[in-house]
Amino acid sequence: MKVAVVMGSDSDLPVLKPAIKLLHDFNVETEVIVASAHRTPSRVREFVSTAQERGIGAFISAAGAAAHLGGVIASYTTLPVIGVPINATALNGMDALLSTVQMPSGIPVATMAINGAKNAAIFAVEIFALSDPVLRQKLSDYRLQMAKEVEAKAAKVASELQ
Repeated sequence: MKVAVVMGSDSDLPVLKPAIKLLHDFNVETEVIVASAHRTPSRVREFVSTAQERGIGAFISAAGAAAHLGGVIASYTTLPVIGVPINATALNGMDALLSTVQMPSGIPVATMAINGAKNAAIFAVEIFALSDPVLRQKLSDYRLQMAKEVEAKAAKVASELQ
């Protein structure tokens, strides 16, 4: 299965690059496009409505300001949609967060933190790992590696304080 990464603007790419890399590290294929819920709604509809035929199993949607992209995607599919609000305005991403998280009943968008693209990628991997034991093991290994990194940092701090 693949994850479709849809960003409202090319300016969102720096936030999404670590998530795309993480998905590739887990050997999860991606399709990445720029499509705006407001400026190119027909592009969004076409991309989403044909996604399952292309092997898409989940969407990561990233948008700033009036971030309706995740909700629009969710309105066209029953596949999981993971929203990443982008900090793109003077409101520091709060406008995007509220636009992404406040979906009407029946059209959910799982919403990550502002600029939380890496967690969106991990969440997509977790969804796929439900039916993929190899991916589930890779996710377990990833978590163990994170714990080892924290322990190494703790040891470094302790040695610097002695």
